[in-house]
Amino acid sequence: MVTPTCRETHDDPYASPTTWREWTQFVDTAPPCLPGTGPWSTDERLDYHSRFVILSTPTMAKISLTLRRLMILNRRHNGTARRGLLISGPPTTGKTTTLQQLGRSFHLADRARRHAPGEHLPVVFLSVPPAATPKMLVSELARYLDLPITARMNQARITDIVCATLRDLTTQLVLVDDIHLLNTRTRSGAETSDQMKHLSERIPATFVYAGVAIEESPLLTGNRGAQLAGRFKMLRNPPLAHGSTTQRTAWEGLIRGMDQALRLNAHREGALVRHAAYLHLRTGGRIGSLSALVREAAIAAILDGTEKITKALLEDIELDQLAEHPPPPPSAKRR
Repeated sequence: MVTPTCRETHDDPYASPTTWREWTQFVDTAPPCLPGTGPWSTDERLDYHSRFVILSTPTMAKISLTLRRLMILNRRHNGTARRGLLISGPPTTGKTTTLQQLGRSFHLADRARRHAPGEHLPVVFLSVPPAATPKMLVSELARYLDLPITARMNQARITDIVCATLRDLTTQLVLVDDIHLLNTRTRSGAETSDQMKHLSERIPATFVYAGVAIEESPLLTGNRGAQLAGRFKMLRNPPLAHGSTTQRTAWEGLIRGMDQALRLNAHREGALVRHAAYLHLRTGGRIGSLSALVREAAIAAILDGTEKITKALLEDIELDQLAEHPPPPPSAKRR
């Protein structure tokens, strides 16, 4: 759970980071601040629970350590086949959050290491557009960088401008979300995959791709998939399990972090932890579903004046369809 010191942010600190300005704003926006002296107003507490805290899981820690090693491995790499990382998992397991927090941590650490001011962009964050083409992908990068491209420019020209800019900005980490949208069985999808490989060879940075069930997607099939698999290692970000003692301890640690961060007038410390097993049953161990459930319950408790989260309140809240109607396990599908 991250709770850095609060500081003033931009007018719209919650904008989706789709440009370098929005990414920088995301990096500079501290997570929700715990209250200091004096009571919070109702609106302040509603806003606080709307954002709430960022949960750190054992998988996130493993991904962070692996990425750090890969970036050191790539630091003095002279060839084009730099090592990369694939983050795969089911929906609502926190892949995008993990990707953004990795980038944010590296960006802040890189900024702290640099003493001389200047134009520098250590991290780029990009989401694959639906039905992407090579030109569409590189144009999205150009838009992210706020580069003055025109409709008359061809793909090669835009690619040259983007790569030169990222080299000048000494970008070291390129994060690409929704990689599962690339269907390499189609011509445009295959060509876009080639374009991403081309970018990773021209830009001296570590590339991290995240997506839903990458191992089951066409991305790793055929000769193109073999090249990608030969350069990228894969880490899976599954729902958190609750079977062993270690797994239950990790889950309860997450719930305890949320419990301590709640700002409800009638809340007693540990009340949420008592429902840890129930919360896992309701959410299937999916971080996104867990966060949504607890945040909505806290907001409901403020609005109805009870100021505490009970099991009855949790049961009264509808979750996303994936949590309410989870798919059968793989063994059941085979049967």
